[in-house]
This record gives sequence, structure tokens and C-alpha cells, in this order.
Amino acid sequence: MEEIIVRGKNLPEAYHKALTALETQGEITDCADWNTTQKEVSMTMIVEEPLSEPMISKLFIGGPKELEQYRQEMLYGILDFEVEKGNWEYTYHQRMGKQLKFIVDELKRNPSSRRAVICIRTPEDMGSDDPACMQHLQYFIRNGKLECKILFRSNDACKASFMNAFALILLQKYFADELGVEMGTYVHRANSYHCYAQDYDMLAGYVKRIREAEDEEDICFDYEDGWKDIMESYQDEIEQQVQELKER
Repeated sequence: MEEIIVRGKNLPEAYHKALTALETQGEITDCADWNTTQKEVSMTMIVEEPLSEPMISKLFIGGPKELEQYRQEMLYGILDFEVEKGNWEYTYHQRMGKQLKFIVDELKRNPSSRRAVICIRTPEDMGSDDPACMQHLQYFIRNGKLECKILFRSNDACKASFMNAFALILLQKYFADELGVEMGTYVHRANSYHCYAQDYDMLAGYVKRIREAEDEEDICFDYEDGWKDIMESYQDEIEQQVQELKER
């Protein structure tokens, strides 16, 4: 399997390089679990300044509402009740929740620690039809900055990876704020960074737009100066929909 490393100053730059590398260097392999094929590489995305603008790519499934809901799912666990109701096996937040305080406590105890790890995978994932894709998160304080390194066993390039990375960068910011340190790099590793056969045209279309863009505004948005307000405008609607799900 091809090993790819891409680097960008901001998230969209790294993400767009990852999509392009998958399109041009990915190998077609079988995906028997889903009775299809996939284009696949092993991908490491390095985001040098995770909060630098633009933070939003135009090239992902969904819009501001979907991104806001996912942000709330990852940081606040707004859908964790689905696990309690038996509808879902897990959410990332539900598995992370009790470990979040440990990260802050551990790095306050020893800023040079290598033990600030959140484990997502559990024994229940073995043999599961829906094992967690994200496996673990690790945080380091180096040179006064909080570095974040994420490992996915499997990551859908077109339909998941941007939203995953965006929310995880905001989780990194939460920890950095709690610790009173600056943000360091965000490193997003996917052992299988892939696109399923039904999405090959989507991937090709995204890469075409990347190549034809005359400047970053053609394929990116600013978060703090634009999209954040739009995302927040959906909070009441999301809250209402979550409440309706709880009452079913």
C-alpha cells in the first residue's frame, strides 16, 4: 500500500493535497466487507497551523449545519444518548468522555509526558460489524505548544476525513486552552485512507476543482470570519432535532 505524507499550513491545504494524492496514487483494492472496491493509500496529513484561515474546505459532504452538528457530537456528545437507548454501539465522544479530564491532568502533572493518550478501540470492536474507525488520540506539549496526533484504522476521504479533522482540531484547541498553551501541529494518520467505488466520480470532481481553482477562495471559506456564525445559526434547529430523537 502506498505511503503518502502531505503537509499544509492550514487544514484545507493539507486535505486537498491528500485528496489529490489519493486520486493520483491510490490503488484499487477489494473491500469485501461492503461488497465493493476502493481506491486506497496510507495517508498522513500534517497541519502546521491548525487554526490558521481558511479553515473550511468547500469540498466535503454537507454544509454548515452538518459540520456544526458533528462539532457538537465530537466535543459535547449530543448524540451519546443513542448508545444508552441501544440504537448505536458507540459514539466517539461516549468513548472519549471519561478520558478527557485525564489528558488535562496528565499534561499539567508532567508537561513532557508521553502518556496523554485517549483510547477509542475497545475489545467490543473485535468481531463487531461496526468497529470504531478512529483508534487513538495522543497529545504532547513540546516547545510550549500542544501537539496532536490522531490514528484512524480506516478513513473515508471524501465523506468523513475533513469533518473528522475539523472537529478534532477544535478538540485540540479545547485542551490547549485548558492547559494555557499555544496550538502546535495537528497530525492525522489514516492507515487506510480510501474512497469507495460509488464515490470515485466525487473524488475526481473534487480534484478537478482543486486543480482549476485560481485562488483559495474558490475552494475554501474562513471559519472565524464567516462560517462560524452560519454554523451557530443552526444551533437551535439542531437542539430541537436532538430533543425529538430523545423523545422517540
